[in-house]
Amino acid sequence: MPAKGRHSAGKGRRLNSPTTQGVSHVKGFRDFITRGNIIDLAIAVVIGTAFTAVVTAIVANLITPLIAAIGGQPDFSTLSFEVHGSTFKLGLALDAIIAFLVIAAIVYFLIVAPMAKIAARFAKRAEVTTRDCPECLSTIPIAASRCMYCTVPVVPVGQGTGQS
Repeated sequence: MPAKGRHSAGKGRRLNSPTTQGVSHVKGFRDFITRGNIIDLAIAVVIGTAFTAVVTAIVANLITPLIAAIGGQPDFSTLSFEVHGSTFKLGLALDAIIAFLVIAAIVYFLIVAPMAKIAARFAKRAEVTTRDCPECLSTIPIAASRCMYCTVPVVPVGQGTGQS
């Protein structure tokens, strides 16, 4: 028979053992990863990366050569200068700037501006439900016929002031 206060081997499990804590951490991580917004974010990153590759290719192979042809230089990406042995590749920097501006323009004109118009169209106008008392300037319900604070009679909105 084991001594009082001690457990014999194999009898029960401690609730805060490293094994149960590890299982709860893994379960929490699994719940975090399988939430919908994390999966949506991962998909957005993959699509964004592919989109960036396409835009970079278009800029490097179409837009920059057009600018170079207009400027009279056949290969714009080789434009560079040197200072104390360090080479500054101006053409590559210009490619990156143009790619950024193209991506920003596409995101703005195809996503941000249309979503703003849709949001404005579907935005509900806030219905006015209160007004100020003309005597004490407290906020009262719009249909009130008497101020609940100073008890002065007020004309309910919608009845007009045509009464004498």
